[in-house]
Amino acid sequence: MTSLGRGNAVKHKSGWAVIAIAAMWLSSVVPSPAQTSAQNWPMRAVRIIIPLAAGGGGDIFTRLLAEELQKKFGQPFLVENRPGGGLNIGARACAESAPDGYTLCVMSSEPVAYNQFLFKSLPFNPEKDFAPITNLFFNLEALVTNAKLNVKTIPELVALAKAKPGTLSYGTFSFVLVQWMEKLKKREGIDIVRVPFRSGNEVVNAIMSGSTPVAMLGLSNMLEQVRSGHITGIALSANARSPLFPNLPTLKEASGEDYPVTFFGLFAPVGTPRPIIDRVHAEVTRIANDPAFKQKNYIERAIEPAGGTPEQFSQFLVRTRAAAALIAKESGQELQ
Repeated sequence: MTSLGRGNAVKHKSGWAVIAIAAMWLSSVVPSPAQTSAQNWPMRAVRIIIPLAAGGGGDIFTRLLAEELQKKFGQPFLVENRPGGGLNIGARACAESAPDGYTLCVMSSEPVAYNQFLFKSLPFNPEKDFAPITNLFFNLEALVTNAKLNVKTIPELVALAKAKPGTLSYGTFSFVLVQWMEKLKKREGIDIVRVPFRSGNEVVNAIMSGSTPVAMLGLSNMLEQVRSGHITGIALSANARSPLFPNLPTLKEASGEDYPVTFFGLFAPVGTPRPIIDRVHAEVTRIANDPAFKQKNYIERAIEPAGGTPEQFSQFLVRTRAAAALIAKESGQELQ
């Protein structure tokens, strides 16, 4: 090769090197389409699907969170209640939504951990159809009765049920809560009829009316009714007594048995751009850690902050599903 040819080759290679370096530099400073989309998100209303009826503890928390997100992003965050079907209707609506960042979903333990072991088939895949964002909170569950029953302890409830077999009923809408009550019935040899409900608000109304005088559900659904004495608290699902109700024993103290963890988490349809998920996670984490929000909407409402990154929440879900499989097997419940 002539010196001229070698010179041209060197210049040619040098030119490609400059182009390559420029491309690398541009890729580091110019946002990708996904990043640009996340930076501009949201440009319209975002809906938050929850598979429960309005008025319950999970619904109220979701609406409070939606208000804070709306303040931050300047677009409406609209809560959409999709109750029914063992919480599977709302979960399906989430799974079938476009993964464009304009649908978020608040779901409890049942559709994402338990229902796959309780139903012959589901209209969604709980392990593949949802992108975990963060764990919002752990529920503090309570065993309660209508105050007119004059029952304040588990032994008193057992004695009343034995004295009036088949006349008492209990309400809940969660499999984990049902399982705890059914174990109590079997262990004590009592007959209390289960009445299914779609939300905590419906259960509280039934307790207050006396149509279903016994219940097991989230304490956040009925704080004022317990404080006023219209609903009598018997025991709480907690590792320690609640500062809100220091005289109420834990279920461990009252019955000798621990209680499985129940939670509400934030998800998006799988395929939602990760930059948007990260942005939602960062803002929800900021809101949850705000002292005023934490005091008013966690501590004073008897729910426990959870949190965690999407990866940590995913790992938590894996562990919870393993525990759910064992609980469902132990229950002996036939698939629905």
